[in-house]
Amino acid sequence: MINFQDFVKTYDVRGLVGSQLTEDVVAAFGAAFVDELELRGKQLVIGHDMRDSSPEFARAFAEGAVKRGGNPLMLGLCSTDMTYFASGKLDLPSVMFTASHNPASYNGMKFSRAGAKGIGLDSGLAAIRDRAQSYFDSGIEQLATTGSSEEINLTREYVEYLRELVDLSKTRRLKIVVDAANGMGGFTVPLVLEDAAGLPALNLEIVPLYFELDGTFPNHEANPLQVENLRDLQKAVVEHGADLGLAFDGDADRCFAVDERGGLVSPSALAAIVSIREIERVKALGESNITVLHNLLTSKVVEERIRQAGATPVRTKVGHSLIKEQMAATNAVFGGEHSAHYYFRDFWGADNGMLAALHLISELGQYQGTMSELSKSFSPYFSSGEINSTVSDVPAAIQRLREAFPQCSVEHFDGYTFSSGDKENWFWFNVRSSNTEPLLRLNVESNHEASMEKIRDQAIQIIRNG
Repeated sequence: MINFQDFVKTYDVRGLVGSQLTEDVVAAFGAAFVDELELRGKQLVIGHDMRDSSPEFARAFAEGAVKRGGNPLMLGLCSTDMTYFASGKLDLPSVMFTASHNPASYNGMKFSRAGAKGIGLDSGLAAIRDRAQSYFDSGIEQLATTGSSEEINLTREYVEYLRELVDLSKTRRLKIVVDAANGMGGFTVPLVLEDAAGLPALNLEIVPLYFELDGTFPNHEANPLQVENLRDLQKAVVEHGADLGLAFDGDADRCFAVDERGGLVSPSALAAIVSIREIERVKALGESNITVLHNLLTSKVVEERIRQAGATPVRTKVGHSLIKEQMAATNAVFGGEHSAHYYFRDFWGADNGMLAALHLISELGQYQGTMSELSKSFSPYFSSGEINSTVSDVPAAIQRLREAFPQCSVEHFDGYTFSSGDKENWFWFNVRSSNTEPLLRLNVESNHEASMEKIRDQAIQIIRNG
């Protein structure tokens, strides 16, 4: 018995291939997707990454969809943001087969409504899951008039669109090392940054690392959020004397950067850089009352720079489909997360790691100094990064923190944020539960390194040694 609740997560589907995700399971999702979104006689978009199971899963999903009268458009091999592009440009619902940064034994599905609008548990995914479970248990009822599928290729249009959004004509020549981790970055980087799409190559020298598409991830996991997965990139940037290093996750929708010394560029610094660029761009078009989103775990510098640039920062909870909803509700021009997801209004409110990379390349290419100098100017504070602890009794841990930090104001918003201090000496930390594991996640920031380290160590001890 396969219980779909075991692998349908808050924002997408992630499961073990063979034991949880099978072709029959996926076909049931295809049928359920068509029914729930009322796509009988209508088109939908299907894309997939380079994992071994992805092509067959895409085909199985299409078969389930066709039985219920849907007409799938098969994108074939693509990154997640290429699927968002198709969903936005064609104004059609979509599904992307990927498990992003998860190990090779996993696969999954990311669903969107027409216009690349995200689907989470609270916005349709639970209903799709329940319909799919029913179809899996009792079989898919085939309609008398079924649908049909066809292949489409929007690769060139995707590349042209991204290049229209970011002007790279004034950038100096840069040498950039890119670590694709054997994921979809190895497919999209030659298309967007070089000439694989039949467009002229940009004024860049690309040094490729692990561009061979391989869903077994033979070199390292495709999860740049883990520092150990960036070590090859850091080393290569220094060895090649490069100006910049870029790393993408498995489905290439997240982008991480390292400077010319191999130092990490925080996602918050990148979010602040892109925020200012997008604010200035729409200001030049005559727009006022500009809004930019940032989640509650980004550095304080992001909110400060948004205000300095003349826009309104709006703090959000963490989460993919939630931020997409907020992008639409606030008409925000941009949104940044600490996890290196970057959302763009001009990309239908969806996240796009490659678009963030283009902004960073453009900014550095016009900057008179080095990437480390640019990064430092956007990283004035000290942060712990995310620290996970296994906690069985979360309320008790929160209460212990309240008692240990009586001077703090405590805000209950996506976990608990404790804050204290004045302009001269301040800190904040957030503790929030994982959606999928018995973990409590801690993030600390202060304007003094010693203070950050003290609060970090104290909080960890209190959380773990109840």
